[in-house]
Amino acid sequence: MARLLRPLLRGTTYTRLLHLWVPMLVVSVWLFIDMSTPWIPAAVLVPVGLIPAVRMGEGVQARLLLTPGEQDSGISVNPSATWRDRLRTVLWLEVRMGLGAVATASCVWLPALVYELVRIALGHAPGDAVPLLNEAQPHWVYALLVPLPLLALYGAVVGLGELVTAVARRLLGPSAAERLAALEERTDQLLERNRIARELHDSIGHALTVAVVQAGAARAAGDPEFTDRALTAIEDTGRAALEDLERVLGVLREADRPVSSRPTLAEADRLLESARTSGAKIDMEVSGPLESIPGPVSREGYRILQEALTNVLRHAGSVPVRVRVEVTGSRLVLEVRNPLTAGIPGPGRGSGLRGIRERAALLGGRARTGPDEGDWQVHVELPLS
Repeated sequence: MARLLRPLLRGTTYTRLLHLWVPMLVVSVWLFIDMSTPWIPAAVLVPVGLIPAVRMGEGVQARLLLTPGEQDSGISVNPSATWRDRLRTVLWLEVRMGLGAVATASCVWLPALVYELVRIALGHAPGDAVPLLNEAQPHWVYALLVPLPLLALYGAVVGLGELVTAVARRLLGPSAAERLAALEERTDQLLERNRIARELHDSIGHALTVAVVQAGAARAAGDPEFTDRALTAIEDTGRAALEDLERVLGVLREADRPVSSRPTLAEADRLLESARTSGAKIDMEVSGPLESIPGPVSREGYRILQEALTNVLRHAGSVPVRVRVEVTGSRLVLEVRNPLTAGIPGPGRGSGLRGIRERAALLGGRARTGPDEGDWQVHVELPLS
């Protein structure tokens, strides 16, 4: 019994009933004007539903009264963009008026029927409110019929509310174009999250790797001068990592913040110096103007080079590293090679190489990583267009 009465305790049941009553206000006004043509309001709804803004207004009403408090109501609040949207709006207006007529009639005649049944059961003569009972004779047995119109009223109030909500989701729901736009927006958000995750992995991972390698080398060297240089390198790398972290957090706080402050290949000297102070012997060859590389390509190229050097320090240690940066008319080539050595324990599960390949693929380029003629090679080609 409590489960049966639960819908009557929800505010949504009554906001949905109010939503069904609203169109009947217009019909009532028209019936005062000309009762002989009750079909006029339904006919007027056809041109009204073709107005694009009507769909938006109906969507706002439906969200407010049919699905109050729901985050994902499945009802659009955008104006009609296509003729299909307009026709769906016209159909919705007609269905809403029809269901509203049924709900209004139920809320008027069923309570009136209950009242008349109670009067007849108490011995009063039937009135003129309900024509079906005009010939009824007063008798207590009519009290047994009172629950029937009450149950019908319950079904009308609750059932019609559920029905009009389902129809609203069907006819006022997002169109195919709107669903596609929402999917594209969601995809952009996921891509942005992945990009930020790569940024944090590359910058913070590089800083921590340099700090670990420098600290280990300083402890093993036992040379005060070398220890001082190592601490200076750790401090510089840590400051750069903090700047990167602040920038990434700024992107998270401000979605429209520009990314032009990210480092580019023109600033690769700072990156190489950090790796050299960690013990790596780096020989860099540059051909072509780095300043001519487009900003997005240059920024991603910097991160690829950073991750490649981080992998060298993490897995190979202080070994000779050959870096080649070649800028031609249509592409950028980045190559990092180092001798293959026995595996050196270190953090990471290979996500760095995956990040390099992902960055290259996002720019329409390609990346090769793996052994090559006794060396470990990272070879990346990125289009400049």
